[in-house]
Amino acid sequence: MSFDGDSVSRYYSAMSGPLRALVRTYPSALVAYSGGVDSALLAVVVRQELGRDRMVAAVGRSASYPTAQWAAARAVAQRFDVPLVELDTHELEDPDYLANPTNRCFFCKTELWRQLVPEARVRGMAVVCDGTNADDLREHRPGYAAGQAAGVRSPLAEAGLTKADVRHAARELGLPVWDAPAAPCLSSRVAYGIPITSQRLAQVERAEAYLRELGVTGDLRVRHQGDRGGARIEVEPRWIAWVTERLPAVRERLVALGFAAVDVDRRGYRRGSLLGERAERA
Repeated sequence: MSFDGDSVSRYYSAMSGPLRALVRTYPSALVAYSGGVDSALLAVVVRQELGRDRMVAAVGRSASYPTAQWAAARAVAQRFDVPLVELDTHELEDPDYLANPTNRCFFCKTELWRQLVPEARVRGMAVVCDGTNADDLREHRPGYAAGQAAGVRSPLAEAGLTKADVRHAARELGLPVWDAPAAPCLSSRVAYGIPITSQRLAQVERAEAYLRELGVTGDLRVRHQGDRGGARIEVEPRWIAWVTERLPAVRERLVALGFAAVDVDRRGYRRGSLLGERAERA
C-alpha cells in the first residue's frame, strides 16, 4: 500500500497505535471532515486501514466554513486518495443557532449530523465518526452532545489521543496540516449574544484573509463585537507589536469591510476568550 508523500516506514511507525487498532474494527465509516489536523489524521488513517471502498470523508459546507479551509481540505484528500463528498448544511436557517447562545455549537452539530448520518446510511457506511480528541472532552464543547445523541463515534478521543498526539502522528504520516493552527468555524469569532449573519461571517473571513496576506501566521482571530463594537484582533504574542505598528492601514481595510472600530488585543490570542468575557460580564 503506497500513498503520495507517505513512506512505508512512516506508515508502519504509526500502525501499532490504538487508533489504527480501533479503526480496523469498523466494517466501514463516514468521517466528518473539515480539513483540520484532527479530522485529516482520522480520515487518512481510516482510508489506510479500511481502503477506498469502505470509507468516505464528508464536508459540511455553509457560510460559516472558510473557503481557504475547504481548499486545504481538498488538497489533503487528493494527496492521500481519500474519497470526498461535499454536503450543504443549513444551520443559518435555525433561529436557535442565529441567536448565538453559548451552546451555539450544539445547534450547528445537530444540523451537521442531520445531513451526514443519512448520507452514511445511503452509502452503506456502518460508522459515522468525527475528529474530537481527548483534550476536547475537557473543554467547552456543546457540539459533542449533539454527536452523542446522533450515535457518532470519536475514535481519536476513544483511543486517548491528545492534540499533541494527533500532531505527532500527523507529522509522522507527512500530513501538511500537522502544525496548522486550529480553525474553528467563522461563527466562533462572533461574540455570544450577537446574532450570526452571513454578512458578519463574511466580514470576519475577509478580515482574517487580509491579515494572512500581510504575512501573519499561527493562531489568528478577528473577533466580531457587533456593529458598534467593531473588531478585536487576536494574534500570537510574537505578532502583537508587528500588527500594532501597521494598525492604521489594518484599521482602514477592516473599516472598509464594515467594522465600526478596530483594535489589537494586547493579551494576544486566547482559546475561548469570548466565553471568558461572557462569564466576566455575568
